[in-house]
Amino acid sequence: MAWSLFRQNGVLLSRPPASNAFRYTDRDESDGVVEVSEIDSVFRIGHRVVVTGMAGAGKSTFARQLSAKTGLPAIHLDLHFWKPGWVEPSDTEWRDVQSKLLAGEEWIADGNYHETLDLRLERADTVVYLDTPWWVCAARAFVRGLRRPEGQLPDGCDTTAWRRLRDEWWLVWRVWLGRRSERERELAIVARHGGHAALHVLRSKGAIREFLDHV
Repeated sequence: MAWSLFRQNGVLLSRPPASNAFRYTDRDESDGVVEVSEIDSVFRIGHRVVVTGMAGAGKSTFARQLSAKTGLPAIHLDLHFWKPGWVEPSDTEWRDVQSKLLAGEEWIADGNYHETLDLRLERADTVVYLDTPWWVCAARAFVRGLRRPEGQLPDGCDTTAWRRLRDEWWLVWRVWLGRRSERERELAIVARHGGHAALHVLRSKGAIREFLDHV
């Protein structure tokens, strides 16, 4: 049976067959992307998932949680970006690395490398954008700068308290600078290169919990 489509308050909504529950907000005319209003089990996650959002949005944490729920392997792009000694790869090298990482049929890739987002979107069947408020992202980066590093580091890369403080607090400045433009920039890339994929925009911890509960 087909889903029925209707417009309410200027927004196109879809409704499952023989149901009065509204589950999905289709297309927001202001930025041309699909957004989630409520999550139901009918919206199942795909096999190749891109997790993106502003620095400090919680992408790696969400990717680990989604991996635990689905069994899909998580690819934390930050672990693969740096060459030994914290050497930055060339654009060509970085695209080649990602092409190999994304060659499989099942994965969850988290990171916000805008310049290569198109590459990930081409392979993705699902996109999750964590629309975390910029001040929360900045606060998380600030606190991370004061803490011991958690989790794995890139191969051949060591860290110090000074480096951690410098890198994380630089992210605070980056979040501040991009607070008005980064969301629009990233969602425009998703609209341009990821129109074939299901897009879920999660704007709060509650939305994230509900999404994970229904995957």
